[in-house]
Amino acid sequence: MNENKKVYSFNYGGKEVTLETGRLAKQTDASVLVSCGGTQVLVTVVSAHEMKDGQDFFPLLVEYTEKFYAAGKFLGGFMKREGRPTTGETLNARLIDRPLRPLFPEGYMFETVVSCTVMSYSPDGDPEVLAGIGASAALSISDIPFAGPIATCKVARIDGKFVLNPSHSEWENSDLEIAVAGSSDAILMVEGEAKIVPEKDVLEAIFWGHDQIKGMVEVIAKMQKEVGKPKREFVSAAANTTLMAKVKADFSGDVRASLSIVDKMERQVATKAIMAKVAKAASENPSAFGLNEGDSFKKEAYKAVDGLLYDMMRADILDEEKRIGGRKLNEVRQIETETNILVQPHGSSLFTRGETQVLSSVTIGGSAGEQMADRITGLSYNKFYLHYNFPPYSVGEARGVRGVGRRELGHGNLAERALKPIMPADFPYTTRVVCEVLESNGSSSMGSVCSGSMALMDAGVNIVAPCAGVAMGLISDGKRFKVLTDILGDEDHLGDMDFKVAGPKDGITAIQMDIKITGLTREIVEAAMTQARDGRLHILGEMEKTISTHRAEFKDNVPRVKTTKIETDKIGMLIGPGGKNIKGLQENFKVTIEIAEDGTVKVLGEDAAAINECLSLIDMQINGPKVGSDYEAKVVTIKEYGAFVDIAQGVSGLVHISELADDRVNNVADYVSEGDTIKVRVVEVDRMGRLKLSAKAAGKIEKKA
Repeated sequence: MNENKKVYSFNYGGKEVTLETGRLAKQTDASVLVSCGGTQVLVTVVSAHEMKDGQDFFPLLVEYTEKFYAAGKFLGGFMKREGRPTTGETLNARLIDRPLRPLFPEGYMFETVVSCTVMSYSPDGDPEVLAGIGASAALSISDIPFAGPIATCKVARIDGKFVLNPSHSEWENSDLEIAVAGSSDAILMVEGEAKIVPEKDVLEAIFWGHDQIKGMVEVIAKMQKEVGKPKREFVSAAANTTLMAKVKADFSGDVRASLSIVDKMERQVATKAIMAKVAKAASENPSAFGLNEGDSFKKEAYKAVDGLLYDMMRADILDEEKRIGGRKLNEVRQIETETNILVQPHGSSLFTRGETQVLSSVTIGGSAGEQMADRITGLSYNKFYLHYNFPPYSVGEARGVRGVGRRELGHGNLAERALKPIMPADFPYTTRVVCEVLESNGSSSMGSVCSGSMALMDAGVNIVAPCAGVAMGLISDGKRFKVLTDILGDEDHLGDMDFKVAGPKDGITAIQMDIKITGLTREIVEAAMTQARDGRLHILGEMEKTISTHRAEFKDNVPRVKTTKIETDKIGMLIGPGGKNIKGLQENFKVTIEIAEDGTVKVLGEDAAAINECLSLIDMQINGPKVGSDYEAKVVTIKEYGAFVDIAQGVSGLVHISELADDRVNNVADYVSEGDTIKVRVVEVDRMGRLKLSAKAAGKIEKKA
């Protein structure tokens, strides 16, 4: 038995969560195995003891990996080994990263890796929540400087009651899903979605979740006290005070002038010119700036000017409520909107807010376009999904596109969560929204929500209601705070919060909050939520000037779809031997036919008349022709006793010799030949499904000469 093993338990929302340390991965700075309901996640943390030369940012990497063996599953497809992270794994890694990052001390620039590995999975235990808890516990008991502990949870609302960390199957019955991270006294991170839920209910869910977190924080604090290591000392890489004082004394006027420039690119040019000016002055007299001959004057100048911008912009807002360009704290930048921008896509729109511009397109189709996700929770198929692209040219950078990054996945997921609840429940199509960011200066993800909503309406999708989003910022000195509506990129970079809220007029569909300070009070959250609602309603009003409801008709190139339902035991009949029947229907009518396991049949095509004809034929094949009805039939085979005819593909019957004409017929060939088209009436359908047809009842057939 391992004497170093320590186990701590806590009843978390009615489920026992255990945190174990001292047994596994002992060469790390700390490791914790978190378990609940059959799910087990191993979390390890390692931080380098030496800093790389010239390191000027905190290189924190959070990894979240789901091992398929955890659920007793093989990977689908050709590759049978876990490879690059899936979108879901990447999104959860970001969810863990965001509340941890602000809790490391300023100037800590040592490479740090948090690895979360799901080693056992049961639907009763949420591995994403356990990974967040384990990351906090491992960092807290390690010697890595970290201002924890914190904890995480997910909040559902089922039948009007809040539920903490529900089982996998229970989420289907919830009208919201909110992830919350926080310390014992403050909220650090919020992310989630809701089915158009009012702001007050979402706030209640956030605060309720934070209350539940506090008990878990106490358990981790106890763990830290009993088995935690003393925190290591480190040398801060923050800018030196001599440099900051010198730059403030000599260059405040230049920085003040740059903050008065409204245009982002012009402001960047001015700021870079100041940095170059500082670097030149420092190189000529390093000691006056507290630097040495071998230092990177360019890098030190960037730190100092950025620090001065930080202090000056924040003071302007706190003391005078003065923003860059003179905008009011609750003022949204000018909005311009257009639809039907692109010719061939099924729907498109252009949304411009200040210097943020997003072009969205919508593609509508059948199930072949569904997005498959293979995770330890099982296979899933998404009928609605959104892809967000942030090319370097959108911010004036001369770089090529190098694939989709973690940031793009995160922003796209937020926009998708915002728009998914407004999709009509009975919409039979698969829908893909693509958001191309053409310009960016503040919340392109919320611009994507607005643009995507308009593009869906332009495509003719009967959405529940138009949806918009807005990004809020925060400036706080610990005593005072100011909430900013529709933040710029500089206000995000130099501020304390990025709070995004999206939804239609009646409630919220998506929310995301990142905090850069050690915590957020409930007063600030409530103020930000109220101000965000005002901003969102203003943006919706501007969007409505261009398009307020879905277009009545699809574009000509959009596939139409109609559905019917057949008995499940008739599916094989529709498909036919080797798929012969369904292939024939698709080829003859130029349509695509999709059959679900419950017997739902979708027919997709661009010609509405062909779709209707195809559905009529399917109905005839499955249910048979109606007794007493007349049909055009093709003579296929002639026998002594009559003629076999096809009423339609797969529907055949016999016209007995006695039913060919009123006169006595001695030879069937005297009246019809193979390939002839004749009119027949359905006289009877026997219990075996065989058709008895009459030509004489439907009209007279003349004897051939």
